[in-house]
Amino acid sequence: MSDARAEDDGDRLSLELRFFATFRAAVGQKVLEREFEAGTTVGDVLAALESEFPELAGDILDDAGDIKPQLSVLKNGREVVHIDGADTPMGDGDTLSVFPPVAGG
Repeated sequence: MSDARAEDDGDRLSLELRFFATFRAAVGQKVLEREFEAGTTVGDVLAALESEFPELAGDILDDAGDIKPQLSVLKNGREVVHIDGADTPMGDGDTLSVFPPVAGG
């Protein structure tokens, strides 16, 4: 029984996904709760979001699967470009915040 419980608890990550400005409009809300498999990276989460929300497709990841340079993507408040970029691993309970490019001057 402990094996089944470990499988249930250890194979899924519960993540909080936060969106701002135009990305919030595309998703339709500020915060989403989603579950992903253990071992999921930031890039995996962002690719899943682009698939789930067609209005985001092509706006977050480039053709190589890297985060577009003009975006800010934060894991638990820290810019992922300073961690491992799209390869940054996600953990259970993590928060991923996605900010579109900011215009102005």
